[in-house]
Parts: sequence; C-alpha cells; structure tokens
Amino acid sequence: MTVELKNDYLTVQINEAGAELSSVKASDGLEYMWQADPKFWGRHAPVLFPIVGRLKDDQYTVAGQAYPMGQHGFARDHDFRVVSQTDTTATLELTDSAETRKIYPFAFRLRLHYTLTDHELTVGYEVHNPSNQDLYFSIGGHPAFNVPLAAPEGDLTNYQVTVAPKQTYRHIPLQAPYNDIANSTTMDLTKPLPLTRELFKDDAVILDLKHQETTLLLSSDLNDHGVAMTIDDAPYVGMWSPYPKQAPFVCLEPWWGIADNVDADGQFSHKMGINQLAANQTFNAHYAVKFF
Repeated sequence: MTVELKNDYLTVQINEAGAELSSVKASDGLEYMWQADPKFWGRHAPVLFPIVGRLKDDQYTVAGQAYPMGQHGFARDHDFRVVSQTDTTATLELTDSAETRKIYPFAFRLRLHYTLTDHELTVGYEVHNPSNQDLYFSIGGHPAFNVPLAAPEGDLTNYQVTVAPKQTYRHIPLQAPYNDIANSTTMDLTKPLPLTRELFKDDAVILDLKHQETTLLLSSDLNDHGVAMTIDDAPYVGMWSPYPKQAPFVCLEPWWGIADNVDADGQFSHKMGINQLAANQTFNAHYAVKFF
C-alpha cells in the first residue's frame, strides 16, 4: 500500500513497506527519486534502524547475549502502520514485536513523520522508549536521487554537491564494510565537490558534521533542477553511488549513527555513534529536502 501527499508543486508517495519514500514528482511530471531498478539497487530511500551500516561480523552483544543483524537493521523490511494522514502530512509507525525481539531485545516505538510544504519535504524520525531500561539505537536515511534529474541530460559526472557551511570536514574512511576512524583524513569542501565514479570506489563518502546544521545541494550546470538537503543536528552524512556500476543515481544520507569501527568490541552500548535513550524518553530528529 502507498500513502500519497500532494500540493500544487509536488506529489509524494510513501510505501507502507518500510515507510520508504518512493516518489517525488513535480507538477510537470519530473521524477526526483530513484525508481529502484534492481539492476543497480532495488531500493528508493530505506529507513536505517536500529543500526546504520554494518556490524562487525554482523552481530552484537547485549547483556552477554549475542544477536545477529544485517546491514542497516530491519525497519526497512517491515510494514509500518499509518497513524495519521492529511493531504500534506503522514505519520507511519513500527513497534517491537516477538519477531524483532529475536534480533533486537528492546521495546521501541518508531515513527516516521512526512510533511510536504510548497517545494519541500521534511522527514522526521521519532524514537520512543516505552520500557524502564535504556534503549540503544542508531537511525538514518538513505534517499537516492536521479542523476540526471532532467533526462537525458548528462549523468552523475555532470553533477556536483555543494556543502554549507563551506569548510574543511573530517572524512571517515571505510575499510569496507567498517569505519577506519584512526585513518581519518580531511576533505576541503569550501568549493563544490564534483561527482565521479571513482569517488565511491571505497563505498560511501562519510563526513563528520559535528552536529551542526548542514545543507547539501545536488546540482548540475546542464539544467536548473536540483535538490537541497538540510540536515538538522546529525553527526554524520554519507554520499553513495554503487561503484563501478554506471548507476543513474546518488544517495545523500543523513545519519544519527554509523557502521562499526574496525576495532569494535561488539558490545552494543560501546558502538560508535550509538544513541542511548532513557526510560520513557523520546528522540526526535529530521531532515528536509527542497526540490527545484
């Protein structure tokens, strides 16, 4: 089933499966979102919960018990319930179950809030801890945007990402599929970053945002269309396109969490970038994408 939001400028579709944003179309029919061709990557914009990236050996430990979990967690593979909907807003919910507790021994309530305002879509994450014990989790987005945005004009290599604030960022390299924080470098983003296939040869490009509000503008000199993602208070952002495939999309990924580091000890509470939520408390975060 699909939830639709609409105004004079954009029509948005969200799948109840995974609460995944699957389409953003302009009034003239221009599609901004990647349409999940499995030849390249069979997803649009999965919700990453309760981990972002990979766990070392695809497992983690809580209270002496080891649990298996695949890359990016399980939320993207579960059906969400529509809690509320208007013409321009929707809230979808996933809660723990006997199935989730087999691999994630925590009670939780995860809600995705979508709000359409003029040319902008805001995606909100709400994680509530209904238990009397601490909840440990990560969360993030993985939206993929068509490049070119106005087909058939050019491809990924005709696009650039402009980051604001314009400054030098810490770049966290991957010793795939894990982080190698000890060998972090810097990336000068005082000027736009040209997109190339080789940029992604080691998987995602990961920037340390240090929780400052950050905007990433995806644009091309070939046309006037683009997307501008503003991330509120996230520690990390990833940029990704599958290498060496000639995939006609790029992902801009706001993350409140990150993959395990190469030296991770497997204890979930020690995990790099993990969020700790006290009993009966709620975590909120969001990002917004302006389409033009």
